[in-house]
Amino acid sequence: MTVLVWITEGTWPACVDAARAHAAQDAEVVLLHISGQDVPGLAHGAFAGLLGRGRPERDPGGLVEALAADSAGHLLDTAAERLGRPCTRLERTGRAEHEVVAAADGAELLVLARDGDRTRRGPHSLGPAARFVVDHAPCPVLLVWPEPAPGADTFPPPPPHHR
Repeated sequence: MTVLVWITEGTWPACVDAARAHAAQDAEVVLLHISGQDVPGLAHGAFAGLLGRGRPERDPGGLVEALAADSAGHLLDTAAERLGRPCTRLERTGRAEHEVVAAADGAELLVLARDGDRTRRGPHSLGPAARFVVDHAPCPVLLVWPEPAPGADTFPPPPPHHR
């Protein structure tokens, strides 16, 4: 059994704790971090368009990419330490929701955290990335709250046609 755990800044501890609690001892646990291409791409573009005429050696995009990779590696190492068992660390670059769905192909369970409004229950507790992953995952999904779930009094009201 392979359990894929999507590691993101700010919500990863809840995902690691859920994997630790729900993955069988003999399961292969894969910690996945996705680095977006948007920030290094912006740095490359800004430099080329505004500053870089004839000086490609001064392009800051490469440094931004290296910093992102270093940060991802540190985050995965910290998550692996919290998991407290052997695991595989997987780093990908690209559009997060697409990379997660692709990486989940062949997994028996995908663990991810809510990435939207975490102050109340309801559909807005899922941001666009998590919603895409939940809707397109090729395996069962364990969706966790990054902190204790809000109370039942935070349910959204029913639509007008159901009142």
